[in-house]
Amino acid sequence: MNEKRLLIVDDEPAFGEFVRQVALSLNYEVMVTTDGRTSQKCYTHFQPTTIMLDMVMPDMDGNELLLWLLQQGYASDLIITTGYNPDYASDAKILAEFNGLRTVTTLVKPFSLARLRAVLSRQEHP
Repeated sequence: MNEKRLLIVDDEPAFGEFVRQVALSLNYEVMVTTDGRTSQKCYTHFQPTTIMLDMVMPDMDGNELLLWLLQQGYASDLIITTGYNPDYASDAKILAEFNGLRTVTTLVKPFSLARLRAVLSRQEHP
């Protein structure tokens, strides 16, 4: 199993595919899910070292999934994204850091390819 595994959780398939392609170019093993329930099912078997989590999704929002991940003992890197108010990402970052996540980054959509590559490259060497 690759030591760099990225789980992308975003309800926009085109965005997930964009991030997947960038991550693959940085030697990540990547799994893309489009909703919280599916990501929960994939989480245990995939064992991500980094999760990219969209805050606004139907059925289960990013905060609900974040709380679930924390209950599962997730303690690796987290990238929080939103295309809405940046406060969504900021509030989730505070929650994640308060619960001990070591590296939490926020990205407000749209962001540049260079910014995405920089964030994913930082995850390579925690």
